[in-house]
Order: sequence, then structure tokens, then C-alpha cells
Amino acid sequence: MNASNFFVQVYQVTQRIPGGKVTSYGRIAQMLGRPHAARAVGYALSALKDAESGATYTSATVPWQRVVNSQGRISIVNREHTAVDQAHILREEGVAVDENGRIDLNLYLWEGLHLVDLDDILRGDG
Repeated sequence: MNASNFFVQVYQVTQRIPGGKVTSYGRIAQMLGRPHAARAVGYALSALKDAESGATYTSATVPWQRVVNSQGRISIVNREHTAVDQAHILREEGVAVDENGRIDLNLYLWEGLHLVDLDDILRGDG
């Protein structure tokens, strides 16, 4: 699988995270059958273009803010937004973010996609 296909898969999974929930880079990597690719998930999200770029997947169409590190902390941002922006957007979505950028995963963790949904993404039917 080339990087652009993987990035598209990351975007398609991320688009399915419901408002008010978060998941981690590692959980997305694991869903996509690449358990050691958490960093690549971060690269994919940081590569999102701005809304004006005309790209299919942008920071306006992919809820990048809903992805945090495995400890529930804001740890990486995309090109356009800061950790403060990410915390603000998450709070607007109903996610409690403390002053250290931490989210309680016991309350806000999205469990992920069902196998049928993942199969569609992995086959490219996403």
C-alpha cells in the first residue's frame, strides 16, 4: 500500500469519529491493520490541506481534532491549527479538555468501526 492510499484510509476512518468523541493515532493505525503506524496516522492528519485548496480531504472535512495520543492528550497539530485551537474545537463539541490538553478516555473514547465498515475502507469503497 502506498502512502497516499494509507492517508485516504486514515481520513475515511477519522471522518467517522462522532462529535463528542475522540480516538488515538494508534487505534486508527490498528483499525487499518497497521498497529505500528501511529506516527504515520499523525503524518496523514498533519498533511491535510486547508479548505480553500480544493482537495477532497481537508482540515474542514476531516475532523482531525478528534484524534489524540494514547494517553488522551493533544500532542500534534496540523499545519493550520494549534493545540489551543484543537482544545477549543473539542470543547465546542462537548469534550472536556483540561488545562494540560488531556481528555478522559474513559468518558470520550470512540470504540471504533465495525469490521464491515473497516472492510469497505480497506477495499477502497470507503
